[in-house]
Amino acid sequence: MSSDDLYILGINAYDHDVSACLLRNGGIIVAISKERLTRYKHDTGFYGDVVDYCLDAGGINLDDVQIIVRNSYVMSVDKLEQRLAYRDWRSYLDRTERAIAAEHPLYLSNSNRVFDISHHLAHAYSAFAVSPFDDGVIMVVDGVGSYRADVSEPIPPEDNAHPLARESESYYRFQGSDIETIKKVWMEPTPGFLSDEFFMMPGLGALYSRVSRYIFGDWNKCGEVMGLSAYGRPNTMAPLVQLKNGQLDIAEWTAERNSPWLGDSDGNWEQSAARLGWQDLARQMQDDTEHVLLERARWLHEITGAKNLCIAGGVALNCVANGRIVREGPFENVWIQPAAGDDGIAIGCAYYGQLALRRQSRRHTMRHAHLGRSYGREETNGALGPPLARAVTHHKQRSDIATATAEHLAAGKIVGWFQGGSEFGPRALGNRSILADPRDPEMKDRLNARVKHRQSFRPFAPAVLAERSDDVFEGNLTSPFMLLSTNVRPQWRDRIPAVTHVDGSARVQTVDRETNPAFYALIKAFEQRTGVPVLINTSFNIRGEPIVETPVHAMKCFLGTDIDVLVLHDLLVEKRWTYPLVRPLLRFAERVRQHLPR
Repeated sequence: MSSDDLYILGINAYDHDVSACLLRNGGIIVAISKERLTRYKHDTGFYGDVVDYCLDAGGINLDDVQIIVRNSYVMSVDKLEQRLAYRDWRSYLDRTERAIAAEHPLYLSNSNRVFDISHHLAHAYSAFAVSPFDDGVIMVVDGVGSYRADVSEPIPPEDNAHPLARESESYYRFQGSDIETIKKVWMEPTPGFLSDEFFMMPGLGALYSRVSRYIFGDWNKCGEVMGLSAYGRPNTMAPLVQLKNGQLDIAEWTAERNSPWLGDSDGNWEQSAARLGWQDLARQMQDDTEHVLLERARWLHEITGAKNLCIAGGVALNCVANGRIVREGPFENVWIQPAAGDDGIAIGCAYYGQLALRRQSRRHTMRHAHLGRSYGREETNGALGPPLARAVTHHKQRSDIATATAEHLAAGKIVGWFQGGSEFGPRALGNRSILADPRDPEMKDRLNARVKHRQSFRPFAPAVLAERSDDVFEGNLTSPFMLLSTNVRPQWRDRIPAVTHVDGSARVQTVDRETNPAFYALIKAFEQRTGVPVLINTSFNIRGEPIVETPVHAMKCFLGTDIDVLVLHDLLVEKRWTYPLVRPLLRFAERVRQHLPR
């Protein structure tokens, strides 16, 4: 560390997906979501864990950080912490974390180096500040953002929304390091039962979450709604949302929709009699979303003439809609923040400090999302050392780890692949991945049943060598962050059935040698053995759990599932014949852990 180094810390606080990002001299050193450390999906609460992780990875102390920028969509962090100081609001700060927060220098801080910004502005900075474009426009669409009263950027003077209206969509223009608000779409205050306001909010992202909760019992299952939509029948119901004269027109949510998923007696979602209706509802919601976003993109291009579009906000994780914007929209270039959801807020906060507060120029393009810290040999060996791991596994160091792993994949083995720093955002991109052979038509069901424990309708994504993408998939895509969906070319659909969705599409990740040499080498080795430059790539976790972060997490997932082979850097780990004898005990221990109080 040099005394001339400029350190800036960005924090997404108390929100779902609490996260932190540390910059040094304008470049991202590290970024992490709290869920990866605590092992609770979309974890909320205090941000001490993620701050400590970033400081440790950077080899610095909090005193070395010149600027700290925070956001919470609920309200400004300083106001929220003032209320938390006297209110028992456990969804944001439980009793255990309350004691930890009380000892932390950032809690209730009045330091002149700590700043708060509003939600959509942080999303916007997360997109344009690390994009490859010098100028362009930004689209931010999510479930709910800040109150108008808390918005920190200048708003067009004709905007007269209510102070308690919430952000739903925001559109910006940027040039270099400067940004200007073009338009905001607000959700006016909406009555609801107690904390039910979000369910009834009249915004595009909020409506998608409403459908998610109706179908799956969870507002945060929007990705599953997108996957299910391919099974729905088109035009079986009236639109849920339309644009009329540039304004959202959301249909009334009536008692006709009286079959929400409440959990049947056997808990079997897939066997529910309401499934056909859920599929049709998912299809309508997805179709409407694509239509609205395409119209918004055309409007934004028409009024600005911009060539470049950046996208962030939770709705930007909808890869099917993104694919249509890229293919059918008016922009020459589109860049989507890989951590487009609220975890990416930490990146936006950090770059607000860099560009707006310190008035530094943009110096960094986010070419990959491998922003977690690396784990060395000692930590890897530590995961292999416990008695149970030694009793049921054996490992061997391989100098040709790509070739050795490709042989296992070609033989039909399921591989857990752990390399370098973890990916920031919801997608596994080749550092914390479960990999398999896409040629096997039964592999999708094997992965869902033996490893991921997901619904059978959910597709798996293909990772393809960047230079071969156009041979296999339509559209000549560059999609390093697995955020674009396109069609598999007809001649390839029977060759890679395990990654071809029911409608012929796939959510593609393109892999190049420069940004991920280890993963590239593995796919290349698999191609040399099979003639197929594609692997199934799904996140290294089971349903309901976050992606693994540490070698210990990877080993636990390996031992708790039917993953055949685990690769930890250059170590190839396999299970001994003794493994089936202790597997029932491992399963029982995992069920107990999942039901323990937090």
